[in-house]
This record gives sequence, C-alpha cells and structure tokens, in this order.
Amino acid sequence: MLLNVRGENVKVTPAIRDYVEKKLARLERYFDQELDVRVNCKVYADKQRIEVTIPATYMLLRAEEAHSDLYAAIDLVVDKLERQIRKHKTKVNHKQREKGSLKYMFAATGTDSSVAVEDNEHDIELVRTKQFDLKPMDAEEAVLQMNMLGHNFFVFLNGETNKTNIVYSRKDGRYGLIEAK
Repeated sequence: MLLNVRGENVKVTPAIRDYVEKKLARLERYFDQELDVRVNCKVYADKQRIEVTIPATYMLLRAEEAHSDLYAAIDLVVDKLERQIRKHKTKVNHKQREKGSLKYMFAATGTDSSVAVEDNEHDIELVRTKQFDLKPMDAEEAVLQMNMLGHNFFVFLNGETNKTNIVYSRKDGRYGLIEAK
C-alpha cells in the first residue's frame, strides 16, 4: 500500500502514521492491486477530522469523519470505508448475477481549483472547479458510482452512444438520466 499521510495543524508523528497504516491494512483484502491511499488529518480546537481517498481501478472511495480523539476518528473513517466497499461489492455481485458478466469503469479522481467568473448582470462566484476523465459505462454503473461518492448527480460517457450523459437523484428517491442530443 502506498500511503500518503498529510497533517493540517498537526505534525504527523510515526505513531499516527503507523496507526493509520495498521487500520487501513484491513482494506487491502478487498483489492487485487496495490492501493494508493491519501489521508488528510486536520486538527481543530474541538475536533479532529480525518479524510481518506482511495482511487482504485474501478471506483473512487472517499470518506471523512470527525471526532474529539484523532485515533477514534481514524477508526470511524476506516469502518465507513469498509461499509462502502461491502455495499459496493454486494451491488456489483447482484448486478453480475442479473447480467451474467461484469464490465464497468468508473470516473478517475478529479482535480480541484478555485475560479471566480464575473457576469455582466451579476457577480457569480465559482468556488470550485473539478476536472476528470470520462470513462465509458452504462447508466446503472454511473448510478452505483454516484451513490458510492455520495453525490446527487454524476457525469459519465455512455459506452453505447459514446456521448456525455448525466444521472441524478430525484426527490422521489428514483433516478433520472440526461442525454445530450
């Protein structure tokens, strides 16, 4: 496992790094390839926040947790990641049984940057811009990825039409699909 542990307002000690590595080792059994794990430890006056991002071949795992104790926050975030993996694995296995085969790809990690754009009538401030590669997949796979990331919409490249599509969560709990003409 390639582990990158960063600290904001805290020095990442060897003890913290070892604890993170030991806890995240639980997740290695779910993957065939070596993991590239990014961990960000943030310390505030009253709480500690741990953010973990794992870009894997077929999915992007991300979880964050806050707690008054740094080590407890690490435990919580690893438990959350393990639940995400198990939930995804169950959905994929169910889908495999329905379709008979599994062929899917998920979007890669995006890069963030801050940008401000001005409009003549109003000042519109874009506070975050993401760029990512569109991977071919079907709508069901895009919904799985959207749910895995915890987003309410997901942009993807339709593998059949080779056009950009968007899936989104509707207020009634179902999903919608926007297709470009």
